[in-house]
Amino acid sequence: MKARSRQDGQSLVEFSLVVTVFLMLLMAVFDLGRGIYQYNGVSEAAREIARVTSVHPCTGSPCTLGNSLETARVIAIQKTLIPNLGTPTFFCVDIDGTAKDTTTSCIAGDQLKVVIAAPYGPITPLMGFTGTWNFQSSSTVSVQ
Repeated sequence: MKARSRQDGQSLVEFSLVVTVFLMLLMAVFDLGRGIYQYNGVSEAAREIARVTSVHPCTGSPCTLGNSLETARVIAIQKTLIPNLGTPTFFCVDIDGTAKDTTTSCIAGDQLKVVIAAPYGPITPLMGFTGTWNFQSSSTVSVQ
């Protein structure tokens, strides 16, 4: 009976060592999945904001690019979906690639470029040592 209790203790020690490594790997996979979700979300947010802004570039007397009600709604929705999503930057790019002033309206044929970013901080201890990652994406569409 005495040999049996020694084996039980050894099994408990082995289990505790293995389960610790297994849980760390499981948390790292979960954290990596969160990072991929946020990276993909930032890219999708840039595409969606650019698409809506190309159709509804601006409203009001001083026409500032991206100040339409439709664009504001899409930005608000994307900020609820993606944690820490920043404020997008809008550029009107001429056909030859030169950037225009954002207070001027883009005309049909111009390109609208949207740049947006969101910081991501891993929660897993090992991945947390890498610091905060800044996911940034841009999307360019033709103005309609």
